[in-house]
Amino acid sequence: MLDESTKEQVKQYFERIKNPVQIQLFSGDHEKREELIEFLNDIVSLSSNLSLENSAAINDGLRFTILSEGKPTGIEFSGIPMGHEFTSLILAILQSGGNPIKLEEGILSTVSKLTESLHFETFISLDCHNCPEVVQTLNSFALVNPSITHNMIDGAMYPELVKEKNIQGVPAVFLNGKRFLSGKAEASIIFDKLFELYSVPETTEDTAGHSNPTEIYDVTVIGGGPSGVTAAVYSARKGLKTLVIADRLGGQVKDTLGIENIISLPYTTGPELTNVLSEQLNKNQIKKKENVRVLKIEPGKLKTIHLNTGERIVTKTVILSTGAKWRELNVPGEKEFVGKGVAYCPHCDGPFFKDKDVAVVGGGNSGVEAALDLSGIVKSVTLIEFGDKLNADKVLLDKVAESSNIKTLVKAQTTEIQTNAEKVTGLTYKDRSSEKSETIPLDGVFVQIGLVPNSSFVKDLVETNRFGEILVDEKCKTNVDGIFACGDVTNTPYKQIIIAMGEGAKAAISAFEYLLHAA
Repeated sequence: MLDESTKEQVKQYFERIKNPVQIQLFSGDHEKREELIEFLNDIVSLSSNLSLENSAAINDGLRFTILSEGKPTGIEFSGIPMGHEFTSLILAILQSGGNPIKLEEGILSTVSKLTESLHFETFISLDCHNCPEVVQTLNSFALVNPSITHNMIDGAMYPELVKEKNIQGVPAVFLNGKRFLSGKAEASIIFDKLFELYSVPETTEDTAGHSNPTEIYDVTVIGGGPSGVTAAVYSARKGLKTLVIADRLGGQVKDTLGIENIISLPYTTGPELTNVLSEQLNKNQIKKKENVRVLKIEPGKLKTIHLNTGERIVTKTVILSTGAKWRELNVPGEKEFVGKGVAYCPHCDGPFFKDKDVAVVGGGNSGVEAALDLSGIVKSVTLIEFGDKLNADKVLLDKVAESSNIKTLVKAQTTEIQTNAEKVTGLTYKDRSSEKSETIPLDGVFVQIGLVPNSSFVKDLVETNRFGEILVDEKCKTNVDGIFACGDVTNTPYKQIIIAMGEGAKAAISAFEYLLHAA
């Protein structure tokens, strides 16, 4: 089932397995069971430390679990984890076999202290590039805490279950049978949401063992997108002791499927560019703290950064490079039905709306691209724009004009997403020419109205404008000494990757000059 080149590559990874790992297949009948058995036999043939065994426990025939030296890890898969989830399986095997878990020590330490029995189920699509991060995070939680179990479920293999739970977007996570979260979520978000529900028992040791930090950094970059990585590399090359703190490396770029406007690089993808950024950090021996979130920054000659894991970082300068996130409509029905008809990623959730009627709100490049992507899957797309015209590139508008199932509405203000108790049923908008309200029957709404800066954690520290963008001067200085900012989180115009990189370099050089004069 696996081609020879894939087998050879995985075989090399499996040389790192230190402890015996068993894949235990539950019994049961399913039309894809033989395909799964063939797949698992291919996997276990790639290492002498792997074996496949059958369980007497009866299930649906597509469920298997992973054991480490005969002991349950809490990790289960329901389906054949190919596509984007192939990596999730390989990582689960490697980590069950004694390889380190790639999450911050502070997160793992805190999760390991939970005493409640927690069973997670994550419904995924093999085409979803946001799903693996959620699956891999919850697998890691299961590995460090025997009270936690996690089952990845391929929604395509369980359509009746998807319908029963009214899932219209992935990833969709359930905890002990109740919906826990929907849509893209970094490890820091999952961590925060989990600890909104459960508290850690009091211990005499400090959280993550970092209550009294002694290490002082010259530069701490908060954010791991193009501007943040550029700032970190330029800082390190100046001989400065540099740390990068990021909830996820790559930022919004990681979700971009095609990039054609970086000069000297004719074409790349978001994941490919993210890998290059990571390699450059490693090459320059820059320390990273990934999958964590900054709660606040205490200013002063030495700045103290507080993380959501309880850790504290002391640094001489800070470069804020936290980028931006999808802007929400903030209308009734939106937040309540994310994952049940409201979506932000057409690549991930589009297949759930095959042969259905959907709307895309937003007439810029991202909205028009989303409409074009969806038009090949859905029955119809209504493209809704608040302004007087669509504001996308001409080449995209030409494609929209040629499409037979894309309808365009301009001067239309979305006022409500209509729903019943279970799902989205339509969208109401106000015609800004006539002031009349109209309602379109729909099955789904994709929101593509731009980005909002990730600056809320410093809104009381540095000066921002009415959009929440951090105000900087021509040298990326904020109004606070020793704190700089760059990229999409700032008021710098034109949010482009290549511009963000240039601003990152500028911020690093400014921080270097500040340290020279402060010495």
